[in-house]
Amino acid sequence: MKIQTNYFGELTVDETKVINFVNGLPGFPDEKEFVIVDLEGNPAFQVLQSISNENLAFVITDPFLIYPNYQFDVKNSVVEQLEIESEKDVLIRSTLTVHKPFDQSTINLKAPLVINQTKKQAKQIVLDDDTYTTKHPIQAVKQGGE
Repeated sequence: MKIQTNYFGELTVDETKVINFVNGLPGFPDEKEFVIVDLEGNPAFQVLQSISNENLAFVITDPFLIYPNYQFDVKNSVVEQLEIESEKDVLIRSTLTVHKPFDQSTINLKAPLVINQTKKQAKQIVLDDDTYTTKHPIQAVKQGGE
C-alpha cells in the first residue's frame, strides 16, 4: 500500500508491517495504525509514521542503546492485551523530542512503546516509577550510555 508522509513523501508500505495501537497514542486516540520507517544511514533512530495522517510522525529509538540500565515491568494486563507470548515478541521503543542541535534532544523514558512485533499490536504505557521522566538527555549515546 502507498501512504503519504510529510518527511519522506510517498512511501510504499508492506501491509504486514503495519502496527496497531489498540488505544491510539496519548493525545492521538484516533490514530491507531503506524509503520516504523528506517532512517537511511542512521540505524539508531527510526520514525513511527501514522498510516492515515501524513503529518503525524515520531522519531523513536531503542532506549537500551542510550540507557543500557533502563528497566521496567510490563503489567500483566498489557501482556494480555497485546497477546505477548514470549520475550522475543517484544520490541521496546522510546520517542524523542528533537532539538537543534541534535545532541540537545531528549528521550522519553517515562512512556515507552511496547510492541508485539509478532502480532503487530502495540501500546504506549506510562510507568508508575518516578525514576524516569519524559526528557532524559540523549547525550549518553556519545558517552556509551549511563
